[in-house]
Amino acid sequence: MRTTLTVIFSLFFLIMLAFTVRASLDRSILDVGWAIVGDAWFQATLVDAYLGFFTFYVWVAYKERTWVGRIVWFVLIMALGNMAMATYVLIQLARLGSDGGVEQLLLRRAAK
Repeated sequence: MRTTLTVIFSLFFLIMLAFTVRASLDRSILDVGWAIVGDAWFQATLVDAYLGFFTFYVWVAYKERTWVGRIVWFVLIMALGNMAMATYVLIQLARLGSDGGVEQLLLRRAAK
């Protein structure tokens, strides 16, 4: 399961990176214009994405033991979206012991 999740989240990261680089090379996000910002589907998609980011962040806030970690990951997730989320999961997978299962991935580690 660990290998499968590593492959999936690595692909998520690489796909988002590729599309972000492609879009950035096409034009600045600041050049998109107000026409798209006023579009109802753009607004619905944006709200949906950020509610998804916040939902994922709730899990991150549970997993992280320090306020600094929680704040840093909040900023990263809200600024980078799925790239930050994939990175967080990959870090958590790397921290799992050799016997680590999905339960250990999802639950907070015991204090040392």
